[in-house]
Amino acid sequence: MPENCTIMTSFLKIFALTILLVAPGACDDKEPTAKTLFKLEYDGAKKGHDGNSPLNISVKARKGNPVDSVSFSIDGTILGRSTGATATSLDVSSLKLGKRVVNATIHSEGKQYNLAGSVVLLASEKPVLYDYEIVETYPHDIKAYTQGLEFHGDTLFESTGKYKHSSLRKTNYSSGEVIKTVPLSDGYFGEGLTIMNNKIYQLTWQENTGLIYNLGTMENTGSFVYGDSKEGWGLCNDGKVIFKSDGTERIWTLDAETLAEDGYIEIYTNTAKIPNVNELEWVEGKIYANIYQKDAIAIVNPEDGAVEGVINLKGLKDKVTQHQDLDVLNGIAYKGEPNILYVTGKNWDKLFKIRVVEK
Repeated sequence: MPENCTIMTSFLKIFALTILLVAPGACDDKEPTAKTLFKLEYDGAKKGHDGNSPLNISVKARKGNPVDSVSFSIDGTILGRSTGATATSLDVSSLKLGKRVVNATIHSEGKQYNLAGSVVLLASEKPVLYDYEIVETYPHDIKAYTQGLEFHGDTLFESTGKYKHSSLRKTNYSSGEVIKTVPLSDGYFGEGLTIMNNKIYQLTWQENTGLIYNLGTMENTGSFVYGDSKEGWGLCNDGKVIFKSDGTERIWTLDAETLAEDGYIEIYTNTAKIPNVNELEWVEGKIYANIYQKDAIAIVNPEDGAVEGVINLKGLKDKVTQHQDLDVLNGIAYKGEPNILYVTGKNWDKLFKIRVVEK
C-alpha cells in the first residue's frame, strides 16, 4: 500500500472514532419537552368518560423533575388547579359531549410547560328503547325522494332530493295530494327543511347553499351559505334557534337572524358516537334525528348531545311497495300529538302515523 493511502486510512479511523465519542453528548444538549418530562393521567383517556362524573386528573414526572403546580383546562376553560403532582377532580358536567381537548399548564423549577391530551365525554345513561305502533297509513308520492318533512298547522311541507328532481312541496298529508311544487335548479340536490317566522328554510347537499322561501307564497326570497359544516342534511328549530345536521355526529346551531353557525353538539350514547345524523325534527324540547341507513330515530338532548332514547322502526320499510328505486327511511314530522310521529322514506308510497311506545 502506498504511504499516502496508509495516512488517509489512519485519518478516517480517527475521524470515525471522534464522531462516535461526540454524538451522544450532542443529543444530551437537546432542550427537554413537556412530553419527555411529564405525562398526563386521567379517567377515560382511552375508552371515554361519563360526562356527569368528575374527571380525576394528574401530572406525573417522567424524569424526576418536580411538579410545583398545574392548572387544568378543557377546550380552553380552566376547570381546576393542583399543587405538586397530586390528583384533582374536574367538574365536566356542564360540558357538551364528544371529543374535548385537555390541557395541563405545568410549573416546574421556574419554567412553564404545556401538555395536551383529549378525552371523549359520553352520555351518563343508556338510551331508553322505544318501539312503534301504526295508527294510520296515508298515500305518499312514490317518486318523492324525501329529505325533510315538517307540519305547519295541518299542512305538510316536504323537501325532495336528487339532481334535476329536487323540489319543495306543499301537500295534503291525508290524501297524498301535492298542492304546490317549487322545483330546484338542476345543480341543486335538495335536503332537509324547517319552518320558522313565516319562512321556509331548505338545505342543499354539497352546494354549500341554503334556500329561503316565503311561507305563504313559497317564493324564493334569498339564500345563505354554510360555515364550517361541509354539507347540508337535516334541519329543525325550537322557535328561536335553527339546528342543522351535516352527515356526521354533529348538529350545528344557526343564528336565527344571520343563519351563521355559532356552535354545535356532538351526538353520543353512553358508549359511542352516532354518525350519519340526517333528517331532524323538534319534538317537545328534544331533537329527533333520523340516522342515515338505519331503521332508527335517536332522541337527542339539544344541550349536550346525549342520546336519551332510540326508536326502533325496523320492519316499517317492508310495509311499502317494494320497487327498484325504494330507498331508506327518512322523514320525521310532528304535529303536536303526544307520542305521535309521521314518518316516511325515500321513494316510499306510504306515510305512516305511528305511536311511540316504550319497550
